[in-house]
Amino acid sequence: MSKIGVVSLGCSKNQIDCEHMLCLLDEAGYELTVELNNVDAVLINTCGFIGDARDEAYEYIKEAVALKEEGSVGKIVVTGCLAELLKDSLKDEFPQIDALVGCGSYMDIADVFKAVFAGEYTKVFARPDEAPLECGRIITTAPYTAFIKIAEGCSNCCAYCVIPRLRGKLRSRDMDEVVNEAEALAETGVRELIVVAQDTGSYGVDRSGKSELPELLRRLCAIEKLEWVRVHYLYPDKISDELCDVIANEDKIVKYLDIPIQHINDRVLKAMNRRDTGAEIKALLTKLREKIPGVVIRTSLIVGFPGETDEEFEELCDFLKEYKIERAGVFAYSREEGTKAAAMDGQIDEDVKQHRAELVGALQARVMDEYNEKMLGKTLRVLVEGFDRYSECYFGRSFADSPDIDGKVFFRGKKGIRPGEFCDVVIDGELDGDLLGEAE
Repeated sequence: MSKIGVVSLGCSKNQIDCEHMLCLLDEAGYELTVELNNVDAVLINTCGFIGDARDEAYEYIKEAVALKEEGSVGKIVVTGCLAELLKDSLKDEFPQIDALVGCGSYMDIADVFKAVFAGEYTKVFARPDEAPLECGRIITTAPYTAFIKIAEGCSNCCAYCVIPRLRGKLRSRDMDEVVNEAEALAETGVRELIVVAQDTGSYGVDRSGKSELPELLRRLCAIEKLEWVRVHYLYPDKISDELCDVIANEDKIVKYLDIPIQHINDRVLKAMNRRDTGAEIKALLTKLREKIPGVVIRTSLIVGFPGETDEEFEELCDFLKEYKIERAGVFAYSREEGTKAAAMDGQIDEDVKQHRAELVGALQARVMDEYNEKMLGKTLRVLVEGFDRYSECYFGRSFADSPDIDGKVFFRGKKGIRPGEFCDVVIDGELDGDLLGEAE
């Protein structure tokens, strides 16, 4: 039995693709491991969205090449977005690669490894929007939390983004298939289901001309064993009154919304090919906070976009100070070859972009500290993730924290609390962005 070491990089959607590949390889009889040495092959499922993600993928490929040259790795297979992005050049840069598999071809992964182990160099690149949407999975997250991808691809064509080229246009999964998968996950012990896609709010638009996300969320909330349903990647213009009402009224939907706005200045938003104005974004945030009391909003922001002036950057900072978005990922603009923004005039020096990102990061740190201070004395329901022997505390996440990107709640409690359980925790402190407390 050949042993394959597997690493998956990038976002949760890419992770789900890797989970599909793991299932297919397991069914084909391969032994799978997270170790990348002393294996017959390594599979590196890459991200290529921005420069930092590509750099991380390159480091893993270089590590695999070094291990291959010393004899502790047999074959190297590279899949995912970087493979798709550099399908014509990556093999030239790393001749040691034995196979390249694009985003539209990961269902062929078992055949790819069969060919590779037979000594054949393999390059498989079907059209990204032709990839099947349904496949079994081997879950790689904690047993009580799972992501579920409800659509593939994106039809928004933001000026800075390569995703439509890598993943194709929006293609929504059949709703019954999504619900059946969610029910099966719940039966295995999943209690928190995180709904993802490149653009979750557009779910169903490609089929019916309107968003079917509200109906899907109602059906997911009807699954008895699920306790939390978390929604990521909601574009502002797709948040309808109906969707707001579902989120507000369904108890299982955590009051945490991931809404990428990218900027607030109208000229910058138009140059980004976004569909919102600054006034519309502000009105949406106000409406959400009125209709969903206590809602926590996460967003993503791009600073240093071509042509962004000091005044436009200051407008973004003033907006963040006023609206106090609780969670934010801040990115310096990454110039991606083949995008509309890459050809724009007014490209900004790297040091200026990084400085602006640091300024917004510091501003957001203060916003988060203010939010945490408001939590003191409150009781939060926490999904337990484990016990930290260093601090002698349990730790987990509240509704306000999504896995891997937000903070945690560390709390004292009686012995015997197990990961996957829920505890009510009285918050009595905060430290470096995390909350501290004691289980009731």
